[in-house]
Amino acid sequence: MFQALRTRDFRLLWGGGLISSFGSWLLILAIPAHVFQVTGSLRDTGLTLAAEYLPGLVLGPVAGVFTDRWDRRRLMIGTSLLRAVAVAAMLAGLSPGRYWVLYAALVAENAGGVLYQPAALARTPSIVGTGTVLSSANSLNALAGGTMQLIGGPLGGILLAYCGVSWLICADALSYLACAAANAMTSRAGGERAGRPASLADVAGDLAEGVRALRREPTVRALLPVTVIFLAANASLSAVLIPFGVQRLGGTEHTGFLLSCLGAGVLLSAPALRALLDRAQVRILLTATLTATGVAYFLLFTSSSLPRALPAAVAIGMFGTMSAVVPQTAVQRAVPGAVLGRVSAAFVTGEAAATLAGAVAGPFLAQAARLPGIAAVASLVTLGAAALAFRTVRPAAPAAGRAAARSAGVLQAGGHAADREQEQPLQ
Repeated sequence: MFQALRTRDFRLLWGGGLISSFGSWLLILAIPAHVFQVTGSLRDTGLTLAAEYLPGLVLGPVAGVFTDRWDRRRLMIGTSLLRAVAVAAMLAGLSPGRYWVLYAALVAENAGGVLYQPAALARTPSIVGTGTVLSSANSLNALAGGTMQLIGGPLGGILLAYCGVSWLICADALSYLACAAANAMTSRAGGERAGRPASLADVAGDLAEGVRALRREPTVRALLPVTVIFLAANASLSAVLIPFGVQRLGGTEHTGFLLSCLGAGVLLSAPALRALLDRAQVRILLTATLTATGVAYFLLFTSSSLPRALPAAVAIGMFGTMSAVVPQTAVQRAVPGAVLGRVSAAFVTGEAAATLAGAVAGPFLAQAARLPGIAAVASLVTLGAAALAFRTVRPAAPAAGRAAARSAGVLQAGGHAADREQEQPLQ
């Protein structure tokens, strides 16, 4: 699992992402919990998640063009600095009646993330190759996300109660500065390119080329709707997770433990991913993990006590993360590096649209049908995604054999993953 850490540039990317992830997980409970405690509104709380994913819907299509046209290293540095400034601006939006500032800052922070994510996804294969070292890199990203969720979830809940949300905002802003510094220390080599100005015609042409690249790969084309459906269901439950924990499980401290168990599941996913990504068929692995995730959704949101909820949270963390990483790795291996940013951006856009729809619909459905009702709907939708994956993703041999011929671990031209860039379940 630790093979990718032998590469210096990946160590820096991974280390910067680790620090940034820690800052984000300290804050991830604080903002929705603060809004819910002050307003008591599921709608206003769900809008915090909606604000996070609106930029992906607006900027997602062109983010890949910039990723493939600009220097990815500089883009990652600049967007990390932008996110630090945006998070710091949240301090001005904590007072009642000024939540529009908070929502605007969330939009700005995540606009930077929309540009950062495809650059990170495309740059990773250019650093570690597309063979078994790429499986190591993506497993390590899952390990980092799970570790920070395991620590940051409960710690964020405790610090929110004793220190207040302002301290957590400052910590998150500093973590983005650390991520920018780590990216600045990486090599300029590895297929990076000088920035090229783009006209509207250039952007349109690049987008068309990215669509053609997506359509040329049957597996990638099939994975996009499966991913979108899964993330829509996940977002509908993510939007009500904090209120569920506060109301049903005993407050922010217990909600922090719930997030911690989700993180423990993500940790368990890392060795499983390392063992299975290069051995199991994408079709079979994705169908199995989506099925397990759908069942775990229902078990979690029908729980009435913390001891019953925690095992389901572990299962969601494990199988939900695998359901996100398996398509990501398949895309990184199947798509040429020159257009990987644009194809990755298509997935980012789909994620944003699905998550935005789920984040808006989830709280309203929860108020109308109560939490068990929305849990049943989300579970059935996830099981539908599993059936779609089994039906549409072509059976194929594991990608390791094909990728081995591509000189794994060697710098190549062309191409989540820091904190929330690696999409994880119920966050």
